[in-house]
Amino acid sequence: MSTTTELPAEIVAKANGWLSPLFDESTRTEVSRMLAGDPKELMEAFHADLEFGTGGLRGIMGVGSCRMNRYTVGMTTQGLANYLKKLFPGKQVSVAIAHDSRNNSRFFTETAAAVFSANGIAVNIFSELRPTPLLSFTVRHLKCQAGIVITASHNPPEYNGYKVYWEDGSQVVAPHDIGIIEEVRAVKGPQEVFFDANPSLITVLDESTENIYLEKIGTLLHAQQEIISSQPVFVYTPIHGSGITLVPKALKKFGFTNVHIVEEQSVPNGNFPTVKSPNPEEKDAMKMALDLAQKVRADVVVGTDPDSDRVGLAVPDEKGNYLLLNGNQTLSLLVYYQLCRWSEKGLLTGNQFVVKTVVTSELVADIARSFKVEYFDTLTGFKYMADVIRRLEGKRQFICGGEESFGCLIGDFVRDKDGVISTVVMGEMAAWAKSNNTSLWGIMLEIYQRYGVYHEQLLSITMKGLDGSKQIQAMMVRMRDNPPTELAGSKVKIIRDFKTGVCRNIFTAEETAIDLPSSNVLQFELEDGSMINARPSGTEPKIKFYFSMKAPFRGAGAYTEQVKELEVRMDRVKKELGL
Repeated sequence: MSTTTELPAEIVAKANGWLSPLFDESTRTEVSRMLAGDPKELMEAFHADLEFGTGGLRGIMGVGSCRMNRYTVGMTTQGLANYLKKLFPGKQVSVAIAHDSRNNSRFFTETAAAVFSANGIAVNIFSELRPTPLLSFTVRHLKCQAGIVITASHNPPEYNGYKVYWEDGSQVVAPHDIGIIEEVRAVKGPQEVFFDANPSLITVLDESTENIYLEKIGTLLHAQQEIISSQPVFVYTPIHGSGITLVPKALKKFGFTNVHIVEEQSVPNGNFPTVKSPNPEEKDAMKMALDLAQKVRADVVVGTDPDSDRVGLAVPDEKGNYLLLNGNQTLSLLVYYQLCRWSEKGLLTGNQFVVKTVVTSELVADIARSFKVEYFDTLTGFKYMADVIRRLEGKRQFICGGEESFGCLIGDFVRDKDGVISTVVMGEMAAWAKSNNTSLWGIMLEIYQRYGVYHEQLLSITMKGLDGSKQIQAMMVRMRDNPPTELAGSKVKIIRDFKTGVCRNIFTAEETAIDLPSSNVLQFELEDGSMINARPSGTEPKIKFYFSMKAPFRGAGAYTEQVKELEVRMDRVKKELGL
């Protein structure tokens, strides 16, 4: 017997709408089953429309208005096509599409290609899965007006997503993000979508584009001879993702011959059968790579996520134990390495810059300042860093940048975080270290010696429901109205409120403007150099706290003890903030 009487009438009506002949037979059959079955399942599938946010779509795959499926992807693509045609009237618009290894990624790619081509838009797609950064490069290289990547990054297997890129190769920012959202929302149903592909407008790309991309990576390397002569022992895992299509090829091209790939994770598979989560920043996901590293005594261990834009880096310490570095440490190593090599070659002219996000370690800023290189802070999200690169293009020279969430970029021919470039450069760093009779961990300790020990941690607090959202807002109001004056024995020196755009020095009472878009972020800088950021999520019922504790370095032998001391201080800060 039907249980739909237990559901709100609008949910039942929306589900009944999916029984229309506009939807294919398998979809109608599934909807009929849900209508006659568990009301909770029907509610989850139809309680809302899958929302197109500032970056695109992300959701669980399946039948329903708030699921990733042929129809939600088709309506989104139709909205994007409508926006492109309005913005480029009379022009042959073209787009590029890439996808990762997730279930249905190829199907969604072909669905989007069909809709674009049916709207008279030329489409460039790859013959199979490819890394997200290659899509960013391809948009720029082929002078496309837009691009999309079908991926849900390192989310669980049941998810997929749809990321939109603009003609500069970066994810969309204002005003285009808002313009696209408006057009997507204006598409009222599949009856407004052109699903019938025009094959004459669809081009399957050959290897020439990725070969040019690989050649470009070569221009970023500082000493290929060091790679060849020192041959660091390299372990790499794509964690069942798209990295397998390009990373081994890149490593071979640039002279790495001692590369060990985690074979059990080398086959693309959207179920990610060997891990709980395909996230290279988590030790569980990197376990097979770390086990292999112990066997072959690797100098460097790298893992990439399913769409190969993020990287996880593990290195052996002085005792041979492998340490999985956090995103701040990884970025700091990359920035330090790049600036050392640029400085050695006399290339730092005062016209170069690096970029990081406001929640990323100030160690990056310390490194940049020591080399007299300007750095820029942006809001969280690589699209904001790409926007800085775009605005300074032709005026200043971008070296590298990144964020604490394991995304890095070297060079500006890609405009998104790039796990392929990062992997190659990490290998070059290991070769440089080895040729100088040290290791990547040795360089990390050298950085701490120069700039002090930084220890970072992310605390993410979930508060579900309407009450949860109110609690999160109340926390932010409380911290704004009654900010702490001291945390863990160190006075609060500066408060930055990115919502009001005001930076206030507590010691001098001086106020300065923050030249960034308004965002609900609070930052407390302590007298000892530590930093605490509070940022509610824009898409989930979460509030995130980013802790960065700092202390003078007491030497390699005291590092572990210092980390424990900083964690004690961190716990004290949490307690004093009521967390």
